[in-house]
Amino acid sequence: MHDIKVKVNLEMPSSDQYESVLQARISGDDAPDLYTLHSNNIAVYNKAGNLADLTEQPLAGKIYENVRNTVTVDGKVMAVPIESQAWGVLYNKDIFDKCKLKAPDTLEDLKNVCKVLKDNGYVPFMLAFQEQWVPQLMTALTIGGKTSGEAKDWLENMYKNQASYEDIKDIFDPIDVILQNGTERPMEEGSEAGSADFAGGKAAMYVQGTWAAQTIMSTNPNLKMGVFPLPINNNKDCTLVNLSTSTTLGVYPNSKNLDIALEFANYVLDDKDSSALFKACSFNPLATVHNYESSPWVTEASKYVEEGRSYQDLVMPSSVTDEQGKLLQEYCVGAVTKEEIIKKLDETFKQANSFNQ
Repeated sequence: MHDIKVKVNLEMPSSDQYESVLQARISGDDAPDLYTLHSNNIAVYNKAGNLADLTEQPLAGKIYENVRNTVTVDGKVMAVPIESQAWGVLYNKDIFDKCKLKAPDTLEDLKNVCKVLKDNGYVPFMLAFQEQWVPQLMTALTIGGKTSGEAKDWLENMYKNQASYEDIKDIFDPIDVILQNGTERPMEEGSEAGSADFAGGKAAMYVQGTWAAQTIMSTNPNLKMGVFPLPINNNKDCTLVNLSTSTTLGVYPNSKNLDIALEFANYVLDDKDSSALFKACSFNPLATVHNYESSPWVTEASKYVEEGRSYQDLVMPSSVTDEQGKLLQEYCVGAVTKEEIIKKLDETFKQANSFNQ
């Protein structure tokens, strides 16, 4: 790494607009030198020729193997992992202890947890659905658990137009439990406010990733927070945490500042400075250069992974993921039915398939 001074122009579109803004910049010959993307989208951006190969860069050899696999396409490292975590439902351990509760393993367990919490004067779930990506987390967990524990061919068949959301419609059962046992006016609250309110004890559980930990713990440093997998039904095999790399950093291959962009990408996993960066951002350790201790909730989530109770984040068309979030916002306020959601998502998936043929 050379001693150079670099001025970084940081652009942060809203999460709901990010991908459309990025694609417009790339197609308009105005691509950023580096940009973030979910690991699920790496293959698509790589196929379009919009990611530089980082395999021979120093950073590639520092990434833990299980994390490196999430940023690898055809044996090549195509992005720098930044946020990699096992996640599910965050919960307030103090509230659970006061109510003599433990993490639920089945949907019936979850219903009982909600009843006990209510009986003791607590709101079970924090709901903050102002941004569509937040309610989409419920489908990420329910579909992931269902298709990993039971309907294992569902996603493959969806890509072949040979399946339907009707086949996994029981994913609405845990979603209904969450919505029926949540805070009021969810469409008026954003994710940051929701995280702060969860930290303040407004609800005992929160369907949110460990990426929200920084806001939560800065609001309430004394909070004892845990993580458990969201039960989908009464089959424990479907009660799994999501293992994903939700944020990666890609380098645009035709950047006018390619050398500096590659230097910057390598600096993210710098031997001396990377640990301080990742720890300050409450990110999980994901490379050999990271020598800081994981937070307790990270350790708890990792135990589920060690026990084989996790699944790799599903790769679905981004248009389908977006539609899931929009429809769940509408479902939350009673504007659509489950049957209408199923029909619309089937149509959106088929449309995405036709674009990718």
